[in-house]
Amino acid sequence: MSNILELTDSNYTSFMEETEAVVFIDFYSDTCGPCQTLLGYLPNLSEHYKNDNVVIAKVNSSYNPKLSNKFMVRSVPLTVVIGKDKMVKKAEVGLLAIDKYFKMIDKELEKGKGLFSKLFG
Repeated sequence: MSNILELTDSNYTSFMEETEAVVFIDFYSDTCGPCQTLLGYLPNLSEHYKNDNVVIAKVNSSYNPKLSNKFMVRSVPLTVVIGKDKMVKKAEVGLLAIDKYFKMIDKELEKGKGLFSKLFG
């Protein structure tokens, strides 16, 4: 079974200090329809990256105001990719097609960086 980490105001800092993984975070709300669709994508992402150094996480923006403020969440869903260097590499607002989320993570993992990809990607 795939694991999706629930990040909160209280566990975010210690998690980020300890991890050396690429982190994909989904900021969501229980009352947001597109957010519920995106939450359904997370198990697929988690399963796909289970052998990579990637953590798939979610944050309920309604219950975690400090994290929501830190990431300047003004609209949900908001997805963020944080690199191994702990810097935000990509952020997207709104619901995207699932392949866009794979591309966000793959870019940070530097997957598909062959010659063809460099010329035409």
